[in-house]
This record gives sequence, C-alpha cells and structure tokens, in this order.
Amino acid sequence: MNTILKIDEISLSFASNDADISVLKRYSLTLQAGETVCILGPSGCGKSSLLRVIAGFETIDAGAIYLNDTLLSSATHTVAPEHRRVGFMFQDYALFPHLNVAQNIGFGLKKLSSHARERQVQALLKLVDLEPYAKRFPHELSGGQQQRAALARALAPKPDILLLDEPFSNLDADTRERLIVELRTILKQTGVTTLMVTHSHSEAVALGDRIERMG
Repeated sequence: MNTILKIDEISLSFASNDADISVLKRYSLTLQAGETVCILGPSGCGKSSLLRVIAGFETIDAGAIYLNDTLLSSATHTVAPEHRRVGFMFQDYALFPHLNVAQNIGFGLKKLSSHARERQVQALLKLVDLEPYAKRFPHELSGGQQQRAALARALAPKPDILLLDEPFSNLDADTRERLIVELRTILKQTGVTTLMVTHSHSEAVALGDRIERMG
C-alpha cells in the first residue's frame, strides 16, 4: 500500500505567560492509502492540534509533514491550507449559515464548471442521503443532518486525506450510534484516507482500521 501521510517527529508549542507550552513533542505517524486511523486520547493531549498542523492552520517548530511525498510543513517551509488537498470536518461542523446545503457542499468547487459542480454536489447529496434537504439552511437541519452536510462539503474537492475532529461530540447517543455506522460506510465507499481524533474508545473501535493512542 502507498503511504499517503507521513508525520516525522513533529513538535509544536505555544507561548503562554513568557513560557512555551509543549503540545506535540517529536510525534510521528503514517497513514496508508484508504486507511481510517483513529487517534484516541483525553481532552488537552494535542489531538486537535495534530489535525490543525496537518491542515496548515498551525506552524510546527520541528520535524516534517508529507502528503503523497510532498513536503507540507517543516520549521522553515509551509504550504498554504488551500493548496494542501486536505479535507477538514470541524467539531462544530462550521457550515455557512447563509448558504443552503447544496451551496455549502459546492463552496469549494468554484474552479469547476457550473455543470460539473452541480453534478458533484448531486452525487454527494445522494452519498450522504440529503437529497431532500438540498435547499434547506443549516439551522433547519438536525444535528445528524448537519454532520452529514459537513462531511459532504469536506469530501467535495476530493481531498487526498480527510481529517475529522471529534465528529460525534455534539450528538445524542442514539444519533451517534446510527451515524457511526453511516460514516464508516461512506468512508469505505469513497475510499478516502481518513484521520479522526476522539476521546471515545467505542467510536475509535467502531470506525478505525487502526487506533493510535495519544496522551
């Protein structure tokens, strides 16, 4: 199998009250093509920070991050987030409130022709079972529907890797149990390489091909 993501001994720290707080220290990880890896650990251990440095939202102090053998980040080099081919589903979903579901999904597809964009949006609406809700706005959706809309938006540009930040934390238990099954099915259907962080052992076991512990 091909290595999609390689994280090589990265370190990240933040300055606070004249002192540096270490968030990641010489952390390494690799993901293979089509693999779903779950990072399991308690709150505050650096899980979300790991996703943010992969996406390019934070700059690492040392080490290197490669995606498909292309250097994304080092202490002296960084590729802008919009050029990384990384999909990110935020913990709060971060849907644009002024756009309906179809517009949210198509937001990152502006380089496509209108016909190609519409075809891609319709395919994703079908994939996440939101075709009847295409014209609804985020506030008109349930939590589970918002999650599926956010997932479709993250998948729309066909990223090389998908990052999921605690994707079930805002859902009730019944919805969470149902959507875990749906999400795993969607990830396997698309074949997208996925890295998810969670503090829930049951979520990690249900979704991950492999579990890595942090903290």
